[in-house]
Amino acid sequence: MSSEASPNSNQLLRSLSLPQGTAINVIDMVGIGPFVIVSQVVAALQGPACILAWLLGALLAYSDGMVWSELGAKWPEAGGSYVFLSKLFGRGFWGRLMSFLFVWQTLIQAPLTMASASIGFSQYLHYLIPHLNTVWQKTVSASLIVLVVIVLYRNIKTIGKISMALGLITIGTICWIIFSGIPHFNAAQAFHWDFSSFPSTTLLYLAIGHGTLKTVYSYLGYYNVVQLGGEIKHPETNIPRSVFISITIIAILYLCMQLALLGNLPWRTIAGSDFVISTYIEKIYNAKVASFATGLILLIASSSLFALTLGYSRVPYAAAKNGDFFPIFGKVHPKHRFPHVSLLVLGVLAFVFSLLFRMEKVITAIITMRILIQFLGQSTGLLLWHIRKPKDERPYRMPFFPWPAILSMLIWLFIFLTSPPLFIAFAIGIIGVGVILYFVKEHLL
Repeated sequence: MSSEASPNSNQLLRSLSLPQGTAINVIDMVGIGPFVIVSQVVAALQGPACILAWLLGALLAYSDGMVWSELGAKWPEAGGSYVFLSKLFGRGFWGRLMSFLFVWQTLIQAPLTMASASIGFSQYLHYLIPHLNTVWQKTVSASLIVLVVIVLYRNIKTIGKISMALGLITIGTICWIIFSGIPHFNAAQAFHWDFSSFPSTTLLYLAIGHGTLKTVYSYLGYYNVVQLGGEIKHPETNIPRSVFISITIIAILYLCMQLALLGNLPWRTIAGSDFVISTYIEKIYNAKVASFATGLILLIASSSLFALTLGYSRVPYAAAKNGDFFPIFGKVHPKHRFPHVSLLVLGVLAFVFSLLFRMEKVITAIITMRILIQFLGQSTGLLLWHIRKPKDERPYRMPFFPWPAILSMLIWLFIFLTSPPLFIAFAIGIIGVGVILYFVKEHLL
């Protein structure tokens, strides 16, 4: 389904190339996440064993990326998971329910994710402006949401060019951080794994699960190109390639950056720092260079917010276009042809959330809320699709099927079950409310 035909006035343009799609994935995956998360992951695993959480996160990204790639190559349309759940479970009860629940969750978790990026930006800005009080932090985070929506309010060709520039800055910054630490790298310190602080295996498993939940937040975004499936050139090949290229680049950069930190700073210093990269650069160079590095990190955080907002804005659009959501969300800008109503609504919600919440709680809520319907739902649907329709055309078929899908499901379940009980209850509660709303929509409206 290459679909390079001339689009009508209410159709998206297939203008994003493989490098541009990969760049969008990369800047979405990085953002402020890894620069804040590294300290939390080290604290959770009590030292260099935190590498386990980064490796497990990468393994999940690869295995789950195969699920996204197979589905994205088969149905390269705007909306990603909304489209997949509709196709995999059909237009009967289960298909309508699953797709409705996903859109319902998206209206909550997409603005939460956007808010987490803007909140992280304002918190990291505190390194440059130490006396930035809470009111000004909230003002900064909300203003960033507004700025990103303004930048995205243009055609997809321009967005692709912007993404390439931001992607190069992101990769270049992390490479600089890594190479800066090589002359002073202490291998014995970086690879000293010690589990003595965990009195039982159960506590160790809980720590690994907690740490992996954090690293997964930093890997999320490998599927952004799939959500933009209706705007990717030659999607049957470019979507899988973009997914795996971006995961490989980011996994290598994350692992090397974490090792660079561990080899140059005591792990307790890392675990206790709110601005660990800035602290690291200041130790190697000086305070002025650390301020410059902090500025680059803030630019990367803005880039991530740019990319994830771009991808999420296509979900309500796809649902509305298919008749499963409010029709106004299916409107496309008459000149630049992008879903401007969907973009503006998500921007408004993210603006409000950025004023209401703190980042620590938001990250855990984002991950746990998405696991059951989106990630496990997609993998389950994929397995059922293979069983029911084994002869269906599949432009990309995951190697070693069905093991990557099963592996991703097991890791997602591990992360979900080792999450704090309050957030597990929150995730189930959101689904319960969504089911009620679905029946109200189907039978009363």
